[in-house]
Amino acid sequence: MKEPSLDSRYLYRGRIVTLRVDTVELPNGKTALREVVEHRPAVAIVAVEGDKVLLVRQFRKAVEGEMLEVPAGVMDQDEEPESCARRELEEETGYVAQRVERLGGFYPCPGYSGEYIHLYLATGLRATKQNADDDEFIEPRWVSLSQIPGLIASGEICDGKSIIGLLTFFQQGLAKC
Repeated sequence: MKEPSLDSRYLYRGRIVTLRVDTVELPNGKTALREVVEHRPAVAIVAVEGDKVLLVRQFRKAVEGEMLEVPAGVMDQDEEPESCARRELEEETGYVAQRVERLGGFYPCPGYSGEYIHLYLATGLRATKQNADDDEFIEPRWVSLSQIPGLIASGEICDGKSIIGLLTFFQQGLAKC
């Protein structure tokens, strides 16, 4: 089944997201409106060294609170996912990875957004210098892998990309370390 667009209107064009409203034709011939958030592809990195994972704590305005997350970021125009993963890891945490391997990927909110997040495992970490964007205030934090299930269960780690990335690591990434 498809929903061909009959009309598209852009309501907002921002630095990170664009909001579009499409009038679509439904399979039964009727029409409906679909609100779509356009978002560039992104990466999320599970950075592991020994029995620890490198997370970041930062304030998220959309939820009015601090979140404990895996490092992540939006891909630049024409940037390859692995290059973005390496760049974002260093910018957000101050670490570079000797090895970066793909763990998979997913659409976090396909009901209204076309954003796709590429998941990567980073190992062989070496400290350099954190180089966050001017509007980012990020605190890198090492956490024992044994604590992760409890942090997810308690809600301390509660964003989708981090939960999916960490659980994917536990399912398939441990064998790669």
